Amino acid sequence: MLHRTLIKDHLQEQNVFRRRALVAAVVCLLLIFVLFIRLFNLQVLEHKHFNKLSENNRVRLMAIAPNRGLIYDRNGVILAENRPSYRLEVTPEQVEDMDWLLTELGQLVELDESTLKRFRKAIKRSRPFEAIPLRTALSDDEVARLAVNRHKYAGMDISARLSRFYPQGKSAVHVMGYVGRIDEDELKIVDQTQYAGTSHIGKTGLERFYEDELHGKVGHQSVEVNVQGRILRVLEKKQPVPGNNLILSLDTRLQSVAEKSLEDYNGAAVVMNPNNGEILALVSMPIYDPNLFVHGIALKDYQRLQNPDTRPMYNRALYGQYPPGSTIKQFVGLAGLESKVIGHKMTIPCEGFYMLPNEERRYRDWKKTGHGHVDLQDALAESCDVYYYELANRLGIDRIHDFMQKFGFGKPTGVDIQGEKGGLLPSREWKMRTRNKIWFPGETLIAGIGQGYVLATPMQLASATSILAMRGKGYRPRLLNEIFDPATGESRVKEPVPLPEIKLNRPQNWDHVIKGMVNVVHSIRGTARSSGIGLKFKMAGKTGTAQVFGVAQDAEYDEDTIAKKLRDHALFVAFAPADKPEIAIAVIAENGGSGSSVAAPIVRKILDTWLQTKE
Repeated sequence: MLHRTLIKDHLQEQNVFRRRALVAAVVCLLLIFVLFIRLFNLQVLEHKHFNKLSENNRVRLMAIAPNRGLIYDRNGVILAENRPSYRLEVTPEQVEDMDWLLTELGQLVELDESTLKRFRKAIKRSRPFEAIPLRTALSDDEVARLAVNRHKYAGMDISARLSRFYPQGKSAVHVMGYVGRIDEDELKIVDQTQYAGTSHIGKTGLERFYEDELHGKVGHQSVEVNVQGRILRVLEKKQPVPGNNLILSLDTRLQSVAEKSLEDYNGAAVVMNPNNGEILALVSMPIYDPNLFVHGIALKDYQRLQNPDTRPMYNRALYGQYPPGSTIKQFVGLAGLESKVIGHKMTIPCEGFYMLPNEERRYRDWKKTGHGHVDLQDALAESCDVYYYELANRLGIDRIHDFMQKFGFGKPTGVDIQGEKGGLLPSREWKMRTRNKIWFPGETLIAGIGQGYVLATPMQLASATSILAMRGKGYRPRLLNEIFDPATGESRVKEPVPLPEIKLNRPQNWDHVIKGMVNVVHSIRGTARSSGIGLKFKMAGKTGTAQVFGVAQDAEYDEDTIAKKLRDHALFVAFAPADKPEIAIAVIAENGGSGSSVAAPIVRKILDTWLQTKE
């Protein structure tokens, strides 16, 4: 059998190899050329674009705003809390055309001119990578519309935040105040580090006074974000420290009754515990809803609150400076006893008017026919003006000033709300210094019945009445009882701050004056006797009627024929029980007329409610 031997053709194999190698080399060169072109495109032609994208894909430090502290009344009723809400945010550096974006978003949610103006200001004072709120308190429908279209708009996002809410609505608004967006002036003075990520700050009331306690401490997190600004992962996180909770001395039930009782008048009421300075109720009428301010108040709502006749935002309890009228007669009487210019049994005749020696002007009493011969207690019970004209004339304005100053008249009480006014307690030196004029004897008479230059706030009247009730021992008025730290569970109790004690040369003089105040309510000739009917204890009080304008000597004051805004203010101060005081009250009803018929019944309603809270 024959075997065939195969002979290889080496030349042909070499030619095939060379052709294949050449093809492979060409392909490789082409690939290298394509790669080079691509690298040239990335590194040279599109360098700026991709450099920007790479810088946007980086680690970012983000602030985490702390939860604001809560506020409760003395019984645990919540007055200020935080509720979740949605807001529309825009990150400027991720937006190529801001005007276009705002126009587009304006078709999805309402964006008025004030909102856009505020947003543009916020852009200027913020860093480009920070998300800036464009709209807050989005409705469910608005959230849904934005969520569906979110992919269309780079730089736009929807975030859930906690926002302030006042569940009691209008009640106690002048105590609580409200929070609002941080404005440019506030941004200059706040700690930029601690307020990073925070958009709201306390504006008025306790929200402002205790801002440092309520705000908390900011937290931070390091996050990795992509070119769209989306968070890819959290690298490191430091939790914020929530703000402290405040427990107030305020009693919501008492507050509500006081507001309801005063609702027909512009006015104020202050209710205190004279044993420690706790404020149980602080009312200024009319009231308004603080929730309107949290997310930015509408222009029409703000204009309504600027009504010059009602001024709802004006805190009359602390800022309102009124002629106190006869509500200071007990202090003038006490000054007379201490100065020994009168005795408690000394009588003065009242014929319905008073005249200074060698003068023709008659200083009239509120009772035309006069009160006859009255002593100190009768003069207090019946509010005899002539008695106090004579007493003021004997004392002189400087002794009245120096004695009443001890009770806090003429200066702020120091209550824990900003902006409190100090009233006005005149003297000879004051008039010369401020008006460059001498003091006249007739001005002393008018000051002796709480008119003329004398001005006091409802807070001052309540504080002074508390000191008198405690026979010279007083405490600084306060709204805060306790600070609770939710992070540690620790509490700090605010201790009462005693005022300098007023010590009389004759301590029995306290009894003489207080007996006269008891007679105001419980004697048959007392000006507030109708408000004492049915009381289970003795109440000491003093009515007051303060003139809004002067009445000529030969003219008659007729409440029915003059405009309401020109009618007298009605006042009443009181404390109870008279022998062991637990509550002190001052009420003023602007243009209410008579203190006995308007202000005293309001105090009685407050007292009745206070009794119910004790039972």
